[in-house]
Amino acid sequence: MTRLIFLGPPGAGKGTQSQKLALHLQIPHISTGDILRQAMKDQTPLGVKAQSYVDSGELVPDQLVQDLVQERLEQPDAQSGWILDGFPRKVTQAAFLGELLETTHQGGEKVVNLDVPDDVVVARLLARGRKDDSEDVIRRRLEVYRSETAPLIDYYGDRQKLLTINGNQSPEEVTSALQKVIES
Repeated sequence: MTRLIFLGPPGAGKGTQSQKLALHLQIPHISTGDILRQAMKDQTPLGVKAQSYVDSGELVPDQLVQDLVQERLEQPDAQSGWILDGFPRKVTQAAFLGELLETTHQGGEKVVNLDVPDDVVVARLLARGRKDDSEDVIRRRLEVYRSETAPLIDYYGDRQKLLTINGNQSPEEVTSALQKVIES
C-alpha cells in the first residue's frame, strides 16, 4: 500500500516524477491543481464554489482545497494507494491530512522531499521559457515556498515520515533513486 506526498520547490520535478511513479505503481497521481480544474469543469458543488474564487482572482481557501482532497481520497481508485502532489502546502493542511488519513484508515504515508538548490531551480524554470517566469518572479515563488512549505520538511521529519531525494541529477537518476527508496 503506497501513499506518498511529494514536496519540493517549484521546478524540482514533482509533477514529472510523481506521475511516472504513479504509473509504475499503478496508483492515482492526485494533483490539487488537477482536482480543482476537474471539479470546476464537472460543476460539482465544490467546483462551483471554487470557480467563484478563481473568477474573482482570489486564492481558493484552504478549507475548500481540503474538502476537495478529502472527496478525492474517498474515491474507489484511491483505496489501494495514491501520490499527492501539491498538497499539503502548510503545516495546518498537513495536520488536517494526518487526521483525515487516521479516520479513514489510510495512514502509513511517506513524504518524498525532492531537494534541489535554488540556483538550479531558477535555471530550470528560466529554461522552460514561460513568459511569466522572470528571475525575480521565480525567486519570489521560492521565498514563498521556503517560508510556507519548508516547515513541512521539519513536521514530517519529526514524525519519521520524510524521505529526501537529491533532485539535482538527471530525471532518470531521480526516478531510479525514488524507486529504490520506495521499494526498500
